[in-house]
Amino acid sequence: MEKVFNLGNGLRLIDLSKILDPETEKRRCHLFRFNTGGPIPDFHTNIDIMSHLGTHCECPYHHDDNWPSVAELPLSTFLGRAVYVDFKETVAPNSHITAADLDREASMVREGDIVIIDSSYKLTPFTKDTNTEIDKRLFVNGETAKWFSDHKVKCVGFGDGVSIENCNEDVKPFHDILLAENIVFLEVLRNLELLEKNIFFMSYSPLPIIGLDSSPVRAYAIEGIAEFS
Repeated sequence: MEKVFNLGNGLRLIDLSKILDPETEKRRCHLFRFNTGGPIPDFHTNIDIMSHLGTHCECPYHHDDNWPSVAELPLSTFLGRAVYVDFKETVAPNSHITAADLDREASMVREGDIVIIDSSYKLTPFTKDTNTEIDKRLFVNGETAKWFSDHKVKCVGFGDGVSIENCNEDVKPFHDILLAENIVFLEVLRNLELLEKNIFFMSYSPLPIIGLDSSPVRAYAIEGIAEFS
C-alpha cells in the first residue's frame, strides 16, 4: 500500500495513519457487510468499532462530561500548520520531556500549530512490551502540557518514540491541562520517518458525531505548501 504520493508542483503527500485490518486488530473493530435487497440492491456495512481505534483524535469530552465532543469543535481544529519535533537522542531514555527540552527543540512552534513529538527510542504502544525494561520511550507530564498550553497549540500528536501510557500520574495531568483548553491529541501516527520536512500542512478530520469523545482519523501531511512552511 502506497504511503507517499507526488502531487506535482513540488507537493508531496504522506499518509500518517495506521491502516486497520479487522482480521488482526486487537481493539474493537468489526464490519458487517450486507446486501440491502429491494428494487436497487447494493451493499452496505454496519461498523462496530471503539472510538480510540487506530490513529485517532482525542477531544475534550474524553476527560470531562462538560467539555466539547468531536462534533462540537470547529473544523479548523483538525487541520493546519504542523511541526514535527524529533528529539532523537537529545533527551535521555525514559526521561520526561521538559519545558527546557521544548524551548531548545521546538523553537519553530507558533500559536495555533499542530505539534508532533517523537524520539529515536521507538516502541509500538499498547503492547506487551509497554513499560518493560525494553521500553525506552520519552515521557510527557504536566510540565510538558503546560508548555504546549502556554504556546497555544491546537493539537499534540505522538510518534512511537514518546510514551502515552507510562503512568496515571503523568498521563492524567497531561490530558487534563490540554483538553481543558480544547487542545486535541493524535495517537498514534505512522510513517513519520518518510517526512522530508519538519514543517508542513496536516489534516486529520474525525467523524462529526455529537457525543463522541474520540474518533479514528485518516491523518496526512502535505509538504511544499508555502503558506504552511
